[in-house]
Amino acid sequence: MVNVMRSLAVLFLIALVVVPLAGDDSGRILTIDHYLRVPSSVPAMSGQPAQIYVRERVQAGMLARGARQADRVVLFVHGAGTPAEVAFDVPHQDYSWMGYLAQAGFDAFSVDMTGYGRSTRPAAMNDPCNLAPNQQAALVPRLIPAPCPATYGQAMTTIASDWADVGAAVDYIRALRGVERVSLVAWSLGGPRAGGYAARNPQKVHRLVFLAPGYTRESRGEAPAKVPADGVVFNTQSRADFDANWERQVGCSAQVDPAVSDVVWSEMLASDPVGATWGTGVRRAPQTTTWGWNAAVVSKMQAPTMMVAAIHDKQVVPERVRELYEDLGAAQKVMIDLGCSSHNAMWEKNHTALFKASLEWLEKGSVNGSSSGVVRLGY
Repeated sequence: MVNVMRSLAVLFLIALVVVPLAGDDSGRILTIDHYLRVPSSVPAMSGQPAQIYVRERVQAGMLARGARQADRVVLFVHGAGTPAEVAFDVPHQDYSWMGYLAQAGFDAFSVDMTGYGRSTRPAAMNDPCNLAPNQQAALVPRLIPAPCPATYGQAMTTIASDWADVGAAVDYIRALRGVERVSLVAWSLGGPRAGGYAARNPQKVHRLVFLAPGYTRESRGEAPAKVPADGVVFNTQSRADFDANWERQVGCSAQVDPAVSDVVWSEMLASDPVGATWGTGVRRAPQTTTWGWNAAVVSKMQAPTMMVAAIHDKQVVPERVRELYEDLGAAQKVMIDLGCSSHNAMWEKNHTALFKASLEWLEKGSVNGSSSGVVRLGY
């Protein structure tokens, strides 16, 4: 723990308790915002001060009592496009995954990588000339008069800078809550982010939950010769893009409540005040150079792992999740075959089955009493 405290010398906390304690509010779920000050690992701003945003959802009584959480601390890690507080803390009915776990007695945190949400966005992401030509075209003439040449010619972030951001959050949380390990819940590209971190820091990780993890067994194990890779700096998503991508993954009746998609998109724009002013409103996300989470790496991982394959997912098809299940070295591993669900399963009608399975896994290392094998849910 001494080493952890030393490593936190560069971190500072600003916490805002949104819901005050009053009377017998011990069961009320608080939202606390943490801003970590770290030296950036992103190549374009290496060593410069950066802000990493961490959100916490926790029962008021647990904070008031100063209770030690042992293995009931969890960190959510987002995917390639949507920041964590939007992905995992939807403010609509019972769709907040973080809120669900907090209500069950977990201290639930989420972290935004550099380039997302309320974390630092490198300057090159503010220049629409650094978008791909087709995405620039959507901003003509409202934002730019015509397509323009890039001012920065490489992907904005790397998987190593993401691992550093995850590590900063993990070490901060371990020190803040006095625990040795945290569990990680990750979605999509969050798989390589959280899984790659866990493979390199097994002593700090308790259990893993992966929803539609972006795994490719034959991908590059080591960093490429040039990091970051040449190419587009960042990308945008409009409401039309968001809707079209989701609609192509709807495969059963009542899979999606339209009210949820409206809330998610509203929160998406709120997380990106600059992007919200571009064209009709977009969310921005950095392009990331990735490596280091392939069959050779996962074969050595031993953390108990639950992974979820959604039957209608067209972004991370179920076969890729099955390959991760086959390759993973952990003896304690379960694959959820989730029916009537897409890549956005946590925002769909079967979210309750997903949340319940994750809770059992984080508490007991089992789903429906099974600690290994394939479990079908939501059919």
